[in-house]
Amino acid sequence: MRLNYFSFVVCLFLCCGTAQAAGVSQEDVLATWYKLILNLVRHTATYSPPVASRAFAYVGVTGYEATASGDPHLVSLSGQLNALKHLPKRELGKTYDEVIVLNAAMEAAAKDFFSNTGPSGQNALVATAKSMKTKAAGGVVPDVQARSEAFGHALEKQIFRWSLSDGGAKITNLGFPLKYALSKEPGHWVPTNQQTLQHVPLLPNWGKNRSFAMPTGAACTLPPPPTFSEDRNSEFFKQAQEVHDVKNGIGEDERTVARFWSDDPGLSTTPPGHWIEITLAIAARDKLPVAKTTDALVRLGVGVADAFIGCWHDKYKYDYIRPVTFIKAHIDPKWDTVLITPPFPEYPSGHSTQSGAAATVLSAALGDGLAFDDASHEKDNLGIRHFKNFWSAANEAGISRLYGGIHFRAAIDRGLEQGKCIGAYAVKLRTAK
Repeated sequence: MRLNYFSFVVCLFLCCGTAQAAGVSQEDVLATWYKLILNLVRHTATYSPPVASRAFAYVGVTGYEATASGDPHLVSLSGQLNALKHLPKRELGKTYDEVIVLNAAMEAAAKDFFSNTGPSGQNALVATAKSMKTKAAGGVVPDVQARSEAFGHALEKQIFRWSLSDGGAKITNLGFPLKYALSKEPGHWVPTNQQTLQHVPLLPNWGKNRSFAMPTGAACTLPPPPTFSEDRNSEFFKQAQEVHDVKNGIGEDERTVARFWSDDPGLSTTPPGHWIEITLAIAARDKLPVAKTTDALVRLGVGVADAFIGCWHDKYKYDYIRPVTFIKAHIDPKWDTVLITPPFPEYPSGHSTQSGAAATVLSAALGDGLAFDDASHEKDNLGIRHFKNFWSAANEAGISRLYGGIHFRAAIDRGLEQGKCIGAYAVKLRTAK
């Protein structure tokens, strides 16, 4: 473990240290800080997928507002996102450096939204901040540098203050409640992991958090899942049998799909981070200008964060049983899953809801028929997957949970529908004058 953390810090420092020494661009700043943040998500214990999605949303708002504040063609999201008001303005007639403004804002966001990262992460934050500040300030006169840094910091601080009242700012006990009463009724969630910590479900109140673009967590609520039943002719039993049969007949291609989209916390950038990586790769490939990239990233961050709020609202509304629990009790006691079953209720599928939101947002922001290669897990020896558009990726992410044995069909199909509904709110945000 020491070697992994040491390598993590050294890699981050060296990667940042080899960026352009002069003429660093806004695009460089954005890519550098997001690269660091993605690594921090991977190496910070509290960043479960919902928590990570929240951080990505606020970082996305910060990057976008820093860019929009100096771009006459962009519109602030103040007054559009729930409870976001009174962002600081630039002084009229004063000169600002756009690279320094963005770098100062992103540095402050990384430090604020990852203040609980460990010593290695803190060292990486310090190293990146020092390196990027030197590069961003190159050739800029001192008064412009100071003014630009001050504005970037002030902008981020107002966004950070906004974040503190959303209900998700403080995570204790890794998100597992110290007290929680489990339902004793048939068909409800029961623990699937032997770890004592996971004998209660993760973040049961997350669906009550203040949303970003959608009105509330209930804005895209779903109809109930199939009624629990032990009758072999019931819809519920048929869906359970499908999970059993699919897993038992799974081939290597399906196993690869399951692992590729698993995105487990602590081992990856998490599911929302996976979509951030896809977006950043497309931005680099297509040399997108910073205005377009920050627009895509803020819509993606907002859409996916809202997706986890909406999904969690319904997960705890229905408190649905996981496939492994029912299958072991009523179909095959020796059966097991391909993937580890996450510690929270089944319906709907979080992967499906957030992927449906991501596909909706990115199709609108970057193009409905945009093909891309996803190399997010190339370093994990899972290869590169090619997709003809964002929805083909979202659909594969959804079905991966059936291949993994951890979701029923209804949770996947309806989760994608829920994500599409939620993502539409982020698409409606006005960013261009």
